[in-house]
Amino acid sequence: MTQEPRPPAAAVFDALGADYEKAFAGSEAHRRSLEWLLGRLAPGSRVLDVGSGTGRPTAEVLADAGHEVLGVDVSPVMVELASRNVRSASFRLADVRELPLEEGSFHAVCVYFSLLQLDREEQRDTVRRLARALAPDGHLVLATVPLDVEGVDAVFMGQPVRVTSFGTADLVAVAEEAGLDVLEREETLFTPAHPEAVPEPHVFLHCRRRTPAV
Repeated sequence: MTQEPRPPAAAVFDALGADYEKAFAGSEAHRRSLEWLLGRLAPGSRVLDVGSGTGRPTAEVLADAGHEVLGVDVSPVMVELASRNVRSASFRLADVRELPLEEGSFHAVCVYFSLLQLDREEQRDTVRRLARALAPDGHLVLATVPLDVEGVDAVFMGQPVRVTSFGTADLVAVAEEAGLDVLEREETLFTPAHPEAVPEPHVFLHCRRRTPAV
């Protein structure tokens, strides 16, 4: 029996496991981003966490606040860790590119650093699909490393990766073209707590689904 090919990110994050959470636990910008989102969600909102990793902090913070959280990740190791770490949320092994998404089915979507191993067209298409999955006036948080790079081989926490990203202005354009209004953004420099990590720029876009003109 032949195995289905796995997304390259699956092998990377299987290998990183809980080390990824430890490396990024000190991101104050990520915590501020979650607080921004929490301040805009009605009680019991349905939230999709794309690239949910170990479940912490995103799914844990949102679920502890009483929201219904579905996390998806391509890494079986991450899904297993998240399912143990955050029992009040649901987690699914899935590639967001293939995940069925009904229009208007989520009040919020979180996309924290989970698109970097997709090519640019896949990133654009994914953001468009996620925007359509938002309820009217729903919110989407999109965070990435804002570099103008495409298909660049790099090493991330000791793991070989191929990275594609957008600069901040182009990322804003991607969000706007997907039907999102960028309400706020934060740019910062963060050094993961890992011996092989280096300082990296981060940008957080806080968006709302645009209401179509009548």
